Amino acid sequence: MKPIQAANGFSFRVGFSGYSGHLRVEPLYTEERDNPIKSLPDFVLPPAFPTETPESIEEHIKEKYLLPRLDEDAFSPEKAGKQWDFDWFARAKIPLEPSMPRAIMVPVWELPFRRCKEGSTEGKWEPNSTQVDVSDIIVGGETRGSFPRASNGAANDIVRGSINNRPFRPGGLEDQSLERIFPYGASNGEWVREVLNGGPAQTIPPGFKQGLKLGDLMSHPCSWNVYKDQSAPDGTSVGNLSELSVQFDDLFKKAWEEDVVELDKDGHSTESDSVKSEAEANQVDVLNTLDTGSSALDEILSVEAEKVDNGRDKGGQQQKEAWAVSGGSEWIADQFYELVPDMAIEFPFELDTFQKEAIYYLEKGESVFVAAHTSAGKTVVAEYAFALASKHCTRAVYTAPIKTISNQKYRDFCGKFDVGLLTGDVSLRPEASCLIMTTEILRSMLYRGADIIRDIEWVIFDEVHYVNDVERGVVWEEVIIMLPRHINIILLSATVPNTIEFADWIGRTKQKKIRVTGTTKRPVPLEHCLFYSGELYKICEREDFIPQGLKAAKDAYKKKNSSATSGGTGSYSGSSTVQDGARGQKREPFNRGKQNKHSGPQTFGNYTGTGWGNQSNGGGQNSWGSRRTTWLMLIDKLSKKSLLPVVIFGFSKNQCDKSADSISGTDLTSSSEKSEIRVFCDKAFSRLKGSDRNLPQVVRVQNLLYRGIGVHHAGLLPIVKEVVEMLFCRGVIKVLFSTETFAMGVNAPARTVVFDTLRKFDGKEFRPVLPGEYTQMAGRAGRRGLDKIGTVIVMCRDEIPEESDLKHVITGTPTKLESQFRLTYIMILHLLRVEELKVEDMLKRSFAEFHAQKKLPEQQQLLLRKLAQPKKTIECIKGEPAIEEYYEMHTEAEEHSEQIIKAVMQSSVAKQYLTPGRVVVVKSQSAQDHLLGVVLKSPPANNKPYIVLLLKPDVPSMTQSPSDRSNLQDKKGADFHQGYVLLPKSKRGLEEDYRISAGPRKGSGIINITLPHRGAAAGVTFEVREAENTEFLCICNSKIKLDLPGLLEFVSNPAFSHTVQQLLKLKSNGNKYPPALDPLKDLKLKDMDLIKAYDKWTHLLQKMSENKCHECIKLEEHIKLAKEIKKHKEEVNALQFELSNEALQQMPEFQGRIDILKEIGYIDEDLVVQIKGRVACEMNSGEELICTECLFENQLDDLEPEEAVALMSAFVFQQKNTSEPSLTSKLSQAKQRLYDTAIRLGNLQAEFKLPITPEEYAQENLKFGLVEVVYEWAKGTPFADICELTDVPEGLIVRTIVRLDETCREFKTAAAIMGNSSLYKKMESGSNAIKRDIVFAASLYITGV
Repeated sequence: MKPIQAANGFSFRVGFSGYSGHLRVEPLYTEERDNPIKSLPDFVLPPAFPTETPESIEEHIKEKYLLPRLDEDAFSPEKAGKQWDFDWFARAKIPLEPSMPRAIMVPVWELPFRRCKEGSTEGKWEPNSTQVDVSDIIVGGETRGSFPRASNGAANDIVRGSINNRPFRPGGLEDQSLERIFPYGASNGEWVREVLNGGPAQTIPPGFKQGLKLGDLMSHPCSWNVYKDQSAPDGTSVGNLSELSVQFDDLFKKAWEEDVVELDKDGHSTESDSVKSEAEANQVDVLNTLDTGSSALDEILSVEAEKVDNGRDKGGQQQKEAWAVSGGSEWIADQFYELVPDMAIEFPFELDTFQKEAIYYLEKGESVFVAAHTSAGKTVVAEYAFALASKHCTRAVYTAPIKTISNQKYRDFCGKFDVGLLTGDVSLRPEASCLIMTTEILRSMLYRGADIIRDIEWVIFDEVHYVNDVERGVVWEEVIIMLPRHINIILLSATVPNTIEFADWIGRTKQKKIRVTGTTKRPVPLEHCLFYSGELYKICEREDFIPQGLKAAKDAYKKKNSSATSGGTGSYSGSSTVQDGARGQKREPFNRGKQNKHSGPQTFGNYTGTGWGNQSNGGGQNSWGSRRTTWLMLIDKLSKKSLLPVVIFGFSKNQCDKSADSISGTDLTSSSEKSEIRVFCDKAFSRLKGSDRNLPQVVRVQNLLYRGIGVHHAGLLPIVKEVVEMLFCRGVIKVLFSTETFAMGVNAPARTVVFDTLRKFDGKEFRPVLPGEYTQMAGRAGRRGLDKIGTVIVMCRDEIPEESDLKHVITGTPTKLESQFRLTYIMILHLLRVEELKVEDMLKRSFAEFHAQKKLPEQQQLLLRKLAQPKKTIECIKGEPAIEEYYEMHTEAEEHSEQIIKAVMQSSVAKQYLTPGRVVVVKSQSAQDHLLGVVLKSPPANNKPYIVLLLKPDVPSMTQSPSDRSNLQDKKGADFHQGYVLLPKSKRGLEEDYRISAGPRKGSGIINITLPHRGAAAGVTFEVREAENTEFLCICNSKIKLDLPGLLEFVSNPAFSHTVQQLLKLKSNGNKYPPALDPLKDLKLKDMDLIKAYDKWTHLLQKMSENKCHECIKLEEHIKLAKEIKKHKEEVNALQFELSNEALQQMPEFQGRIDILKEIGYIDEDLVVQIKGRVACEMNSGEELICTECLFENQLDDLEPEEAVALMSAFVFQQKNTSEPSLTSKLSQAKQRLYDTAIRLGNLQAEFKLPITPEEYAQENLKFGLVEVVYEWAKGTPFADICELTDVPEGLIVRTIVRLDETCREFKTAAAIMGNSSLYKKMESGSNAIKRDIVFAASLYITGV
């Protein structure tokens, strides 16, 4: 610091004293003045406050107020690793996205003679613009956006969505109202014709003062056809508008390139091809041919016209188009690096053919279905989709059916991509470009309209064959249907028989091509062996069954059983050893099950389940001591042949544990491997507190792991399962006893796979393992890059399976992908929230309705052809036609006739009344009319016909020529071509034997009448003919006197006249027929249904006789016409029904569920979702109706938070058979109250015809087995103590409590919707009470070890 001059020549300097910042004054001596260098201070400290400048002030303000910084207290290094639910978006004052405009400017079209050119540019007309609401122009939003919705939702709902949001429009949803509405003048071709004629093109955009200057446009020769037929059924849809319209850019593209203003002087005008319509009769040609040269514009119009012509010539080919495209891509692998020169990610190995094909299609932006075996490399396709999303600055979503797969994929992808994880209880980096989540989370995001959906480019569905799962398969169908149009789909599946069918359904549903690729080749071939009595017998290689190996195993079995000593050695040379070679295999999903513990044998197929199918706990070969010997023999055999590590699949958690404990003396690890296992376990379990580290399961599993033995099933704690999985992947576990979940949830192949049994319990019954389940588990054999062959072994203990059963399970066809779609209340409520989405649309697009919906275009065409057919009319000669009414009665009578004739007319009581003189009603010749008559003769035997006289309707002429008689005979009389004369009894055979009774006139009994005999009497024609008892329609209660000799022997006209007059007299009282016999009193009928049918039938016959069509000479002709007309109507109605929503399989159930929702107040009469419905939409983890009713009945209000969460565990616990919990009186009352609510809801659903039993409904959705356990856990009881309260495995306890936390969050959201603050706080307290210790220990896949 420079010296300061003071008075009297005294100099001093001012400086800082050390680091304290105090000023000090130091004098400068006079002798130092003369030396300027010595006057400089030894050290000058910097100023305490530097000089402020505008730049420094700006920098200070920017750093303090504008740049974001973390809170030093909250984000200090000491608190690193903790997570906070910090609402960043709520603090942000800047809107995250622009709000949707409410109105826009659109041009107004005007007719040419109404246009005003004054004030326009250069005297040319420019359309005016007007402001209109967006809702008037775009009803449903664009395809890349959601339905119109207010942008006022909470910004932190971008990832998970909100119940206040509306879902995005599903891709492939056809709705013309959602397209842009074009002005009439712009869509009818008027503007194109004006441009072609040299008129002005629109150059000023709406709302602008000036636009482009295109110069003068020359007129061009053209031929323009306008069609008036607007009613054609295949009229131009908006989807085909681009093909049938001439685009503005196309019109002028070549015009500018080829300078069409300077036309060729030598050119001549040519007419372009006309657009031809099917309704050529209604077209009006408007020709406007100019004397100018041809131009490139003609080419454009010609090409457009050819497109339309070709499209119309093809007819309905587009409707038959296959959406799944397979094959024809062999050239891609050869030219792959030329087709994809700049790959989004480079792989360190050569890609397989199907991988190259899939990547090529991904680069083209197409959806892909990859079907390949396990370990074939399907994940490469998912990785490339992630790389493309990163390259395109979009997002990709990977969905998996199991949480374990999600965690494992997060670990695998974490080092390669920007990855986030979303599951029910974990949310890590949701802002990442590549998201891994469970399928249920994605479904929730779609229903709740999460804004993050806008950015998604790819959705990857792994393990698609899981769609066959009965409980959760519906989730895949829902998500595929709900995905918006801009999202491309990648499906990864095991090989299934109907891959093309499933891909075709997806393509048809989403209206986009699905490229199907894959491979049937296994990277590591398989060989299948039987293990019996210490030896291996090869039975299958290269998908070829080897009978010699099976025969050798059976010979050994017979030799062992026939010998008194044990230990047969009948191994087959060449089959007892495992050899290298390519083996065939298949893939298929599986179902979880348990091992059969029944002691008795059960028969399935051609074998009995005693040795390889049944695992009893009795003595003999199946005793655990004998099983231990078998396991030791197997492990020793595999160890000698270097076939370890091995996965041994059982179908029971208890069996896996017992099997592992039974080989306690076996040690398969080296000292270095033991050290590695110990270090790994110490690190993994160090995150547990002391008491949890000493849990019996943790200690037992560690002791097994040290010896190279592991167990894996759903009963293990999550952290223990992860330790087993990671150690197995490291190769230090040599023998792993596992249930079939290991084959689905973990990507960890082994050298060998062993099946302890080939029978399983599927939750309902014991059954053989399906081929697909066998292939799924067998696919874990063989490590790519390590093993040349994978070995699959089937254990045989008490017997050798039959060859047919082995062939079926090893080489059989896997299970097809089948729809498990079912309606749920939460699905219905989510869809009812949005007007534009209908539940019927979801039902139509389900895989279950695929084949029916695929036929709809053909049915539509058939219906149009039916409707276009000319209608047939019936001209009645008696006035207004009544034939349709008559035919309806005739048809209804026919429905009863067979039952009545069989039960009544052929009965013994009826035959007693069918004596000569009995008035009857008989079928006419055409069997479509009925005639009044009288019985003349009764046969002595049951199988003989009667002789009856019938009154015939009037005919124009009556002759007795043989030809006429032949033409008028019915089917019964057609056998008598030349008449039929009855001879005396002495000369007749048995077939002509009729009973002769005495009549008013004595006769000889000879019947001289020729049958059929026709005549006229009393102005009425009659006929005498034979009639079977099946031809009688009605037995009347009237009887007349007959002159039988005059009628049958002498053929006397007076006798016929008298008989006809008596019959006419019976009709003179206004009735066509006399009343029928009483079915109860006369015919002695006792069946009430039969009596009702008889009364109905006789009533119909009476009404038919009163109809004016009865006895009409044109009745038969008109009946045929009426039948054709009705058949046509029925066909049209059937087609209309098939095309309607009523034909959907689940439509009746949907109507029933809608009625139930109305009944309990979830929706109103107009199907508007009420507050109870909105609350139900939040219930994803439990049954939505029971949870919602529980909340609205305030069943949790009188419970403490610990008691409330304990009761709520009944919603998420899944095991059926458990020990009975010991509950407090308060919890017991709450339990009974909740159970009564479920019974009430079950009864209500049963009343509305839903296939539900109230007791089963309550027991299926409420399982109270862990209420006591959760209650003690919430109170702070250690985990080791609560495990003593129940027989439920530790893993299921943890899983239930973790899901219970998700239920608490749902109930908390529901409480906010209801406005119940006390419930909100109670759920928050309950959630905090259960979130502790081992239950919520972080996954090793996420945090690492």
